Parts: sequence; structure tokens; C-alpha cells
Amino acid sequence: MASAAEQLASNLNFAAFAKADDLKKRIWFTLGALLVYRLGTYIPMPGINPQAFAQAFQQQSGGVLGMFNMFAGGAVERMAIFALGIMPYISASIIMQLMTSVVPTLEALKKEGEQGRKIINQYTRYGTVLLAIVQAYGIAIGLESGGAIVTDPGWFFRVSTVLTLLGGTMFLMWLGEQITSRGIGNGISLIIFAGIVAGLPSAIGSTLELGRTGAISTALILGIIILIVVMIAFIVFFERAQRRLLIQYPKRQVGNRMFQGDTSHLPLKLNTAGVIPPIFASSLLLLPATVAGFADQTTMPQWAATLIGALGHGQPIYMALYAFMIAFFAFFYTAIVFNPKETADQLKKHSGFIPGYRPGERTAEYIDYVLTRVTAVGALYLLVVCLVPEFMISAAGLPFYLGGTSLLIVVNVTLDTVAQVQGHLIAHQYEGLIKKSKLRGGKRGR
Repeated sequence: MASAAEQLASNLNFAAFAKADDLKKRIWFTLGALLVYRLGTYIPMPGINPQAFAQAFQQQSGGVLGMFNMFAGGAVERMAIFALGIMPYISASIIMQLMTSVVPTLEALKKEGEQGRKIINQYTRYGTVLLAIVQAYGIAIGLESGGAIVTDPGWFFRVSTVLTLLGGTMFLMWLGEQITSRGIGNGISLIIFAGIVAGLPSAIGSTLELGRTGAISTALILGIIILIVVMIAFIVFFERAQRRLLIQYPKRQVGNRMFQGDTSHLPLKLNTAGVIPPIFASSLLLLPATVAGFADQTTMPQWAATLIGALGHGQPIYMALYAFMIAFFAFFYTAIVFNPKETADQLKKHSGFIPGYRPGERTAEYIDYVLTRVTAVGALYLLVVCLVPEFMISAAGLPFYLGGTSLLIVVNVTLDTVAQVQGHLIAHQYEGLIKKSKLRGGKRGR
């Protein structure tokens, strides 16, 4: 099965692309919105001493703050108004999705269709506000504990910091929704994508500088380049991988005509959860250390210092927690988004069946059995993609932008965006065919 990129390359017609005015408008809108986001990462937050903060961040950039800075598109490094980034919204979205499988009221809303989805989205926004306020207040306290970072500590600084960071997160949430509805691709994913891609040139430059100064060998740099190429190919292969279950439909009679039974496939993606497990695992590991990274090390309790040290990249506890969370959320999120019983009921409703298995409960058990095995392979794939670069980062001191999570996000968002471009081009070509054949009522000759 050809991927969306291969289909786009084979069917790309620049004349058709030039005539697709709606697609061009969507692309320009998306680029403009991402430009606004990138400009916002350079607007500093009030009340911060830039020199003192830069020195404090430099001391902590090799830890969890470096990864948080990657997800925020470099805004943490400059303590900009978008320093919280879009992570509170992502965390609230995932928590809401998890709660829909636990809370009966939310589960009922999910089944109500478009109206229920709007209510759940509103709850997600409320959750984003709550998480952003908690994280912003924690950052304000952490900044005040950092000595000379804050020019005028006190409640005025804390309130202004909370309002500034909260406003930045809510604006990014709104901007992402606008990109999704009026642009091309998933807006939230593209915002994270833009932040990671914007940091790649400096990451590549710093890696080459390490090679020039002799901190790392030329052979290691070549090995890193080869590993990145192999990892990208590895990610593309596994993201396209599917386990297809054969579905058959019996013969049916319509009037006096007998129609032959059809066959189709039920595709089960190898990685149903996508980039959710590593992102959520990273965000959970970042939460307790975001504030502590700015705190004064001399007044910090011993247990807090020990915890920060254990959560450092390359440390056994960090790796173990990271691996466990990725595997857990791979299974948990898959169980939420794909319900074997509902799928089996839908097949039974439309007279479809899997050969060798009775419709209903037996089919649901078989689908669940196959899905569990497929998800186990997908979780192992995520562990390899996310942990192998982590070991290299900790061993060679590489930038976080070269990590497996960033590569996974970049490749997934690229594949999704290319697929949407392909869909818009195909829709435009169909519209052209309809106009030429004069099938529309308003276009028929009189």
C-alpha cells in the first residue's frame, strides 16, 4: 500500500495545484499562523532579569528544562510569553480522553456525536486553564527562588506571571484550533512541529561545533547522521504498518437480483496511540522538575535534590519511568480509542463477519486478542525509537532536538500533513471533473 507521500509524488500535478485556490489559501493561513507563534516565542515576560535567567537556564539546560524548552519552541530559554507552550492543552486533552472511559457521564457525551464532542472540548479548555494556572504559579515561585532572576518578587509578579503564561497558552490553543479548521493539518501538532524544526539548525550547529572542538569524534557525528536516517526510515515503516483482518459479507438479494458477497479488511495500526505515549510520558516527568530546576540549590531539601538527580537524562530511574509510562500509555490509549466490542457489534449490525469466528462476543475476543499483540509490538517500537537516542544524548551530550521523541513527532506530523494535502488535491480534481461533466444542477445548460 502506497503512503500518502508516495501517492502525492505520483499524482502531483503542478497545474492542478496552481488551480487549487482553497488549498493555497489554507497553506498560506497555516504559514502565517505559525509565523505568529514563532514571533511570540521571542516576546519576553515582564519582571525577569534576562542575564540572570540566561545563566540559571544554562546550568539546567542539560536536564528536564532542556526537553521542556524543546516542546515550547525555545520559549523557555528566553522566558517568553509562550514559555508554557501548548503542553497544558495536550495534557488536558489526554486526561479528558482517559476520563471518558471511566466517567459514565462523559462516556455518554462521547456517544452523542458532534454536540457531545463540543461539550467535551469545552471541558478540555477548562482543564487547560486549570493546568496552566498551576504550572504558571509553580514557575513564578521557582523563578523567585532563583535569586536575582526576578527584579521585583512578590504577589504582583506572581499574578502577572500567571496571567501572562496563561494567556500565552490559551492563545496557542485558539491558534491551533484555527489552523485545524481554516488551515492544513492538525494545528496543535503543527505548533509543536514548528517549535522542534525551528530548533534543529542550532542543534545541528552545536553538534558540529562539538566535533570541531574535539569534544566528540568525527566518526561519532557520522554515526549520529546514519542513526537519524535509519530512525526516520524505521519510524515511517512502522507508522504505515497495519494488521488487516479479513471481513466477509454474505450474499444478499435486492428485489429480483442476487448480489455476490463482498470482502473487505479491518485495519489495525501497529501504533494506534501515535505520539501520545512519549509526549504524555515526557510531560508527566517534566511537571515535578519544572519548578525545581529554577530553585536555589543551597536551600533545596535533600530529598528534592535527590529526586532531581534521579530524573536526569540517562539516569536509570528516569529511563525506567520513561519506558514504563510509554508502554502503559500505548496500551491504555489504544484501549480508549479502539473498542473491540463496539467494532464487533458494528460488523454484526451490517452482517459482516471474520471467517472462522462467530459474530458478536467471539469476534470481539478475537479482535481484542489481535489488537493486544499488535499493540505490544507497537509499544516495543516506541521504546526503541524513544530510548535509543536518549542513551546517545546522555552519553555524548547531544541536544534534545536530536532525540527520538522529536523525530517521532516531526515524521508523524509530516505524514499527516502530506496526507491532508493529498486529500485536498484529490477533492479539487473531483470538483473539476464534476464541473466539466455538468453534473451540478446550477451548471446544466438551459
